[in-house]
Formats: sequence, structure tokens, C-alpha cells
Amino acid sequence: MMLASTELFNEIDDLEKQVFDSVAVIGATGSVGTIILQLLEQRNFQAKTFRFLASARSAGKKIVFQGKEVVVEELTKDSFTGVDLVIASTPDETAAEFLPYAVEAGAKIIDESGYWRMNDDVALVIPEINPQDALNAKGIIASPNCSTTQMVMAMKPLHDISPIRRVIVSTYQATSGAGVQGDEDLVQGSKARLENREYEYKVFQHPIAFNAIPQIGSEKHEGYTSEEMKMVYETRKILGDDSIQINPTCVRIPVWNCHSESITVETESPISPEQAREAFAAFPGIQVMDNLNESVYPMPSNCDGLNDVFVGRIRKDISHPNGLSFWCVSDNLRKGAATNAVQIAELLSENHAVASNL
Repeated sequence: MMLASTELFNEIDDLEKQVFDSVAVIGATGSVGTIILQLLEQRNFQAKTFRFLASARSAGKKIVFQGKEVVVEELTKDSFTGVDLVIASTPDETAAEFLPYAVEAGAKIIDESGYWRMNDDVALVIPEINPQDALNAKGIIASPNCSTTQMVMAMKPLHDISPIRRVIVSTYQATSGAGVQGDEDLVQGSKARLENREYEYKVFQHPIAFNAIPQIGSEKHEGYTSEEMKMVYETRKILGDDSIQINPTCVRIPVWNCHSESITVETESPISPEQAREAFAAFPGIQVMDNLNESVYPMPSNCDGLNDVFVGRIRKDISHPNGLSFWCVSDNLRKGAATNAVQIAELLSENHAVASNL
């Protein structure tokens, strides 16, 4: 019997772990790679050997992992001999150049970059939603964009009640989504503004301190940016429904970490706020924080460093009988990146055990 996605995801926690012979983490010294290593250690992910790969600039660094000192190796096309699983957090150009060598070597690959996501032969996976796509995948498994991941996590329990036909979403994205230099721009730019002096921004087109920039990525389609179109195309692929209409606006704000999203969905039949709260609370990986009278709702300050997706301000859309609005916050470096990748790795490690129980 085939298990539904949430049943399959929950089943994983109860099964004995399957040990990989060799796991390689690419980008191990980066901001997301560092969290991946923390999660692998905290969650006791098992492999006989771990190898950490990075650019020539980081090669030779030593990382203490699971009580042992591991030397970071330079990433080359020959790095994947004998490797069973690769978790890669790299720029798109690095993923494009090196991951085909990992495929040739016979490894399973979990890729955090955006390069392979919309390839027809690549599974795009959020384990709570479409774990079977990961189990059926050959070669590269892509992890979605951070802004897409938290939105689709929040959409899925509603979509299961009544199909979602339209989404209007505005994102308020943290500077950590632009990498370490994005955070540096926020800190140094804020200091400069408070001291009434100039600062030359390295990442952002405009000052991010005390500002909001309504552009993330380049123009892609009819005035929408690449970040916005990722949310359109990736959502449809993950949910397997090209009919869902999505209207996104992505904004960079002066917050260190955690993306926030204002989401309004239109469903085929009405979903009450009470139904929505119950569905959100029952879905793995979602926590409800929703008490307006008590000023309880998710914010970057209370979601930072946590692995779940948080939902609040759940209410009817007073402009449409089938509309529902809510506020969604998630740590973009965790569920939006590192945590999702590690969850996929855990899913793959249980592949044989799960298959024997289907």
C-alpha cells in the first residue's frame, strides 16, 4: 500500500536508520553549509565517513564534527569517487559545473542551488509534501527556493481541504538570504546611517538600512523578478498543479534573518479560519501562533534558529467568499535551506526501510 505524503514523512521517524558508506557536503564552510553540519550532528545522521568539500580558498580548514577533526578538501571533478550521498550548498554556476560529475560517479545528490530545480528530470522536494518524488528520483534532487518552501508548506494543508486556485503573496525577506555579505551590508550600513556617514553597499542596489527594496533578482517576466517567478514555477512543480495562479511580490527588508510572507489564498470552496488553524496545527513542520488579542503571532525575532514554519493572523479574506489570509514566518537558512536538505537526506537514508513497509 502506498502511503500518503504526510503519512510517509511521519513513518520515517519510527524506522531504523540506514547507514551510508560515504557522505560529502559541498560548501561546508558557508552559512548554509555550517548549519547543515550542525543538523547532521544534532540529528545523529549516520554514515561511515563524512567528507567536507569547498572552494580552494577554504580547503585545508579543519572542522570538528561528531567529535573528530575533519580537514576540508578542495572541490574538484574527481571528488566524488566512492561517495554515496552529496549535499551541496553552492552558487548556481558551481552546481552546474560539478554536480554532473557526482551523478556520473553514481551518487545521490541533494542540491540547494537554483540551477537544476526546473529541469524535468530533477525532483523538487519538500519532504513533508512530496517525499515519494525524492524516493523515485535518480541523480539530483533539488531543494526549493527559501521563499517558495515556507509558502508551499503553508499552502499544502489548505490545498488538501479544498484545491487552491489563486495565491497573492508578498514576501519580506531577510538580508541573510543574500549571503554573509548581505548581513554585513545591513550591519555596516545601519551603523553608517546612524553615524551620518556614507557606506558603499556590496550586495544591494540601494541602502538596506532603514529601507525596503521591492526587487530581489533580475527582471524575468512581464515586470516580475527571478525571485518572484521561482515562487510561481516551483510551487506548481512541487504540488503537481500547473493551474494554480500565483501573484508574488518579493521585498528585501532590514531584518537579519527569517523571511516573512503575507499570503492570501482563494480555494474552490470556503475554508473557515477555524478549519485552517486545525489543519495547520496537524501538519508536520508547521506551528500555529495565532492570538491577535494577546499579540501572539510569528515574527523574525521569535522564529530565528528554529526549523519549523510558523503561521498566524489567520482570518477570512473579507474581499472574497473563498479567500483566506494569513502571515507566515520561517528561518530561511533552516527550513528554507539547510533543514530541508537534511530532511531529504534522512528520507533517503530510510529508503530501504520505508520500501519494505509499503
